[in-house]
Amino acid sequence: MDAITEAKRTISEEAQALTLLSENLPDNFEDALEAIVMSNGRLVVSGIGKSGHIGRKISATMSSLGQKSFFLHPSEAHHGDLGMLDKNDVLLLISFSGEAIELLPVIDFAKRYGIKVISISKSGNSTLSENSDIALHLPPIKEACPLGMAPTVSSTVTLALGDAMAVALLTKRGFTMEQFKSIHPGGILGRKLSFVNDVMRRDIPLVKIGTTMRDAIIAMTYGRIGCIGITERDDSLVGVITDGDLRRHMSGALFLKTVDEVMTKNPVTTHENALISEVLNSMESKKITCIFVVDKDGNKPIGAIHLHDIVSIRK
Repeated sequence: MDAITEAKRTISEEAQALTLLSENLPDNFEDALEAIVMSNGRLVVSGIGKSGHIGRKISATMSSLGQKSFFLHPSEAHHGDLGMLDKNDVLLLISFSGEAIELLPVIDFAKRYGIKVISISKSGNSTLSENSDIALHLPPIKEACPLGMAPTVSSTVTLALGDAMAVALLTKRGFTMEQFKSIHPGGILGRKLSFVNDVMRRDIPLVKIGTTMRDAIIAMTYGRIGCIGITERDDSLVGVITDGDLRRHMSGALFLKTVDEVMTKNPVTTHENALISEVLNSMESKKITCIFVVDKDGNKPIGAIHLHDIVSIRK
């Protein structure tokens, strides 16, 4: 059998195992979630070998979604890191076989100090399962490795179960986009999660309804955002004129018209607490390059965002 065929078979078997997991989520899955939610401590994840690598990723995902968590290396735990544990913490111990001897001192410590233990393994008859408060068992699976030895399917399924726990916890807690942004201030994620108030232009071109197009174009030129807002006498936004509107109405009589005759009525707007990602989606779906920001009470324009403003923060 050639290498490419083996690669495809591996992916196919892992996909089948994930489907099997989704259809056979452990019966006590929600008990595990409840134990984590009700604790006043952290979720401490531990495992050795490939289970340890998966555990690190699960812990990192938990932290990024609002669940305080860290990874405890079982070998380091033997040499003093058990002191990092608190009686209010919850342990998530991972071992596919359930017989990783490196976890035994961690289990013993948890029993001595009344720390709740959740485990992920393949069998209810394993040492790990029998010494857990909540034992999550993976469905019957076999490794994709031709030798049946290297963790492949098992590590993929374990990671998926950890991700499922993290997302389920997010849902139970009502974790918001604003909370997500507060712990992801850097990188592309942080920039995409910026709020309109962080980047909007506050010096915006506005004219009253009834203004001549001659005066509106002059104001629009000085505004330098490719559009101008049209307001009623009470300062509420009633329309916009864009570069595209000018091209569509271009004629010798354009200067003689008023903004009422040219403007696009009921323009798309946003508010200052909206996420930049939401504004970008709106711009792309409606094929526009500028959106005015209005207050929530009187529909009065307080700023504007041009597509270029969004592109610059996403770089």
